[in-house]
Amino acid sequence: MPEVICNTSPLQYLHQIGQLDLLPQLSGQIIVPSAVAAELAEGRRRGVDVPVPETFPWADVRVPASEQVVRLVADLGPGETAVLLLALECADPVVILDDGLARRHAEVLGIPLTGTLGILLDAKQRGLVSSVTPLIDDLQRLGFRLSARTREIVLRRAGEV
Repeated sequence: MPEVICNTSPLQYLHQIGQLDLLPQLSGQIIVPSAVAAELAEGRRRGVDVPVPETFPWADVRVPASEQVVRLVADLGPGETAVLLLALECADPVVILDDGLARRHAEVLGIPLTGTLGILLDAKQRGLVSSVTPLIDDLQRLGFRLSARTREIVLRRAGEV
């Protein structure tokens, strides 16, 4: 089973739409980089409704053992960088990233990836949610950036167009 490493925005958005429990249902244990936990803590300090990964039995908060690619991904935030570093330390990783630049870095590094929308699609395919349309609507109301084309592709894959 792959080791799943999650960035800040998927945790935040899934929490805010009431679907955070999909992560352990789909993947069991989720690795959360300590930098991601710190970003979430900063969000809470600023009054944003975000989860506390340290309180979830399914969240394994970790610090990367090395910084071997820091120069390569210096244009990424600390959370994205830590996600990629931890993925490089795992034998069978999958990263959950929404940021376009971070996703491109993962692809260049050969790291399998998904994002918040991919999680929702997987949940629909496994029968954990009945429809992704209202969840995507909720995400967009929260400010989740999504082009009309991507929305259409996701809804088509979900069989909801």
